[in-house]
Amino acid sequence: MWTFRRTPRGRKSPDSLHSYGPLCAPFRWCPQAEGAYGGGVSTARSGSRPDIPAGSAKAWRDALVTVVAAFAAMAVLAAAGLAYAGAADLPGGAFPRVVAAVVVMAAGGSMEVSGEAGFRAGADASLSVLPLSVSLGGALTAGCGFLRPLHHRAVARPRELLARAGPLVLLWLLALTGAALLARQTFGVDTGDSPLGTIGEILDSAPTVGFEAALPATLLFGLLWILGLLAVSLLVSRRAPLPARLVRFHAAVRPAAHATLVLLLAYVAVGAAVGLGVAATQGHTARTLAVVLLGLPNLAWIALTLGFGGAWEGRVEGPFGLPMPQLLDEVLRRPEVSTVDVASLAERDARAWWLVVVAAVLLLATGFGAAVRSPADVRPWQHAVHMGVALAAATLTVCLLCRVQAQFGLTLLGIGEVDALGGEVRLNPVIWRTVGLALLWGALAGFLGTFLARPVHRRGRVG
Repeated sequence: MWTFRRTPRGRKSPDSLHSYGPLCAPFRWCPQAEGAYGGGVSTARSGSRPDIPAGSAKAWRDALVTVVAAFAAMAVLAAAGLAYAGAADLPGGAFPRVVAAVVVMAAGGSMEVSGEAGFRAGADASLSVLPLSVSLGGALTAGCGFLRPLHHRAVARPRELLARAGPLVLLWLLALTGAALLARQTFGVDTGDSPLGTIGEILDSAPTVGFEAALPATLLFGLLWILGLLAVSLLVSRRAPLPARLVRFHAAVRPAAHATLVLLLAYVAVGAAVGLGVAATQGHTARTLAVVLLGLPNLAWIALTLGFGGAWEGRVEGPFGLPMPQLLDEVLRRPEVSTVDVASLAERDARAWWLVVVAAVLLLATGFGAAVRSPADVRPWQHAVHMGVALAAATLTVCLLCRVQAQFGLTLLGIGEVDALGGEVRLNPVIWRTVGLALLWGALAGFLGTFLARPVHRRGRVG
C-alpha cells in the first residue's frame, strides 16, 4: 500500500513519491510511511512480505538454489576454458581436480603450488592469478540470486537482510570447502628428449609441480569474498531495499555505482566480441576461447585502465607464460622490468591508441547514465564527485584483482637454475597513477554527463 503526503490546495509540494516506495525527494524519510515498512511492504505486485525470521525454510531454500547455481556456473566456465586450453588430456583423471582448483581461486580461495625434483635437485613454484571470467560468472549468479527476493521495496530491516545473507554465506563456505578438498594434484614436467631430460633420469631429479588448496586461508578469503559480493550487490542494485538509516545515501551512491558496474560489464562484452572475432578470423581458436572463458575480464579491465592513462609494470621471462595478447607479451619480454601503458603499446602497434578513444566514449556514456538516474537537483559538481569516487574505487579493485605473479624454477645439484625449465610472469599496477587518473576521468565524465542528461531528465528519478 503506497503512502502519499497530502498538500494544501494551491501550494506545490517540494517532494515527490519515489518510484520504489514512499520516499520523499530528495530522499527524506516519511514518518507516516515507517509503519508500512515495519515488516515489509504490500504492493499490487509483491503482496504482503513479512520479515523472514532467521533459519526459515524459504531463506535456506533460496540460499541453496543460489549457491548451487553460482558454483555450477563457475564449474562450467572453468571446465570449458580448461578444455580449450588442453587440460582435458591431463593424466590420472586430474581434470576434475584442476577444475576444482580454478573454482576455488575464482571464489577467493588460496592455492599452494609446490615443486619437487628429487634429492639432488630442487624446484620452486608459485602462482597468484585470478580467473576473473569464472569469478564474474559466479558473482553475477550469486548476486542476482541474493537480490531477487528483495526487489520491489525501498526499505528492509537489517534483520531481514541478515536472515537472507546468513544461510547463503554458510552454504557458500560449505561448497567452497568441498571444492577445496578436491583441488589437489601433482604433475610431472616433461623435459622431452633433451640432454636435460637424460640428466634428470640419471640423477633421479625429474621435476614435478603440484597444487593444493590451503583450507584455512581459503575459508577466510572466501568469507571476505562472499561478504564483499553481497555488500556490492546491495550497493549497485537499483531496486534492492536498504535499511532505513542508509536510504539517505541512495541518491549519492547507487546511480554512480550502478553506472560503473555497467561500464565494467560493457568492457567485458566488448572484449568478448573482439575475442570471438579473433577466434573466427585469425586462428588459434582454442587458445583464444580459453582466454575468453577463463581470463577475459583480466585483459578487458586492464585495457580500461590503460585507456584513461593508467600504467602497469611487469616482466615475462622463460618459456612459460600466461595467455595474453602477443603485443602485451612483446612489451613485457625484456631483460628489465617494463612499463605497460598506451604509449609503450603504440610503439609496436599504433592501433593501441584506440584504447583511449573507447575509454573516452564509454566513460562519457557512464557519466550520462549516472546523471539520468540521479535526482534533477543534484548539482554538476556533486555528480563529478560521485562518479570520480566510484570510478576510483572500481579501478582500485581492478588493480588488486588483475595482478599476476607466476614463477617456476629448477635447480640441479645446487649449482644454479636450469634456464630451460625456469620462468617468471609478473604484472602489477602502478597504483597511484592509475587510481589518480581514474578519479580525474570519473569526475570529468560525471560533470559532462550532467549537461548531456538535462534534456532527458525527469525530476525526482533515482535508480
